[in-house]
Amino acid sequence: MTTRSTRMSFTRSAPAYRAASIYAGAGGRDVRISSASASSLRSGIPLTSSTSYKLSSGLSGGMGAGYGGAGSSVTASGGSSASILGNEKGAMQNLNDRLANYLETVRTLEKANKELELKILGALETGGPDMRDYSKYEPIIDDLRRQIFDKIMENARLVLQIDNARLAADDFKVKSENEMSIRLSVEADIAGLKKVLDETNMSRLNIENEIEAVKEELLFLKKNHENEVMELRSQISQSGVQVDVDAPKGQDLSQIMEDMRANYEKIAVKNAEDLKRWHENQIADVQVQVSQNTEALQGAQMEKSDLSRQIQTLEIELASQQSLKASIEDTLRNTELRNNMEMEKYNNLIIRLEEELGSLRANIQQQTQEYEALLNMKMKLEGEISTYKTLLDGGDFK
Repeated sequence: MTTRSTRMSFTRSAPAYRAASIYAGAGGRDVRISSASASSLRSGIPLTSSTSYKLSSGLSGGMGAGYGGAGSSVTASGGSSASILGNEKGAMQNLNDRLANYLETVRTLEKANKELELKILGALETGGPDMRDYSKYEPIIDDLRRQIFDKIMENARLVLQIDNARLAADDFKVKSENEMSIRLSVEADIAGLKKVLDETNMSRLNIENEIEAVKEELLFLKKNHENEVMELRSQISQSGVQVDVDAPKGQDLSQIMEDMRANYEKIAVKNAEDLKRWHENQIADVQVQVSQNTEALQGAQMEKSDLSRQIQTLEIELASQQSLKASIEDTLRNTELRNNMEMEKYNNLIIRLEEELGSLRANIQQQTQEYEALLNMKMKLEGEISTYKTLLDGGDFK
């Protein structure tokens, strides 16, 4: 094997790295390993056959494979070619064994990766967040929404009925208070009319008593007048005195007395007629007033009875409205309780579905992370395989 000097010069700046090339001939012969550091390449240091060569390889296969890093170094100097070939052959054998192990690991991981991909696809098809079939829940959800809407409308209708019943009850209460005030006013008027009627009756009795007294006084005056006339007549008849004078004839005393009696009788008859007319007028006025008061009393009593009937009707209607209000409030409470129970059941169902969805998403996320980890492992192994292929296929030849 001859040694040939090689001079390499790089002027482009690059990050620090180590480039290695491995070429293995048949049976491990004609093997050449060359390595150059980036610093020496940048500085343009020439590489010759007398320069020491160092091969350093550190490969790790973590990611669940459990392969630790292994390192090997081959130092070549300008010694004998037999030792160099032996060292190169051992290094290549070691690298070939490790490469076979890595390839086996890659095949195993690819198989596991395909199985995991199939599982992920199956999980996405059956229970994915975007691909899950929720069509079987749509009729239930629509029915629940319709029931909730119906309950809301029923609650609104019940609230409207309660408000109407409350307004009607307030209206009836105001009407009842007005009718009660009217009733009290009518009762006060009736009491006043009764008092007026009593006063009218007392006045009528007093007038009747006065009329009786006047009649008695008139009879007494008539009787007294008749007695006086009789006494005068008896005195005149008993005196028997006869006076003869030359004087002219005087007036007849009996005629005078008769005239006086006739005048008194006319006056008495006139007074009696006047008193009778006055009494009749008073009685007629009192009777008219009594009839008017009686009619007013009857009208007030009829109005009172009508108001009493209206009050009873309003009280009955108020009681019915209050019972209707109580029943509507009970129905509303029962409906709210039933709606709360149904809403709690629906909330529990929603919470359970959300928990299932969350667990499914967590499972999918975990599987996605595992898939990404395996994908990273695969890419890393593919990179290492590419590096090995580069090391095996490329390099310097002599």
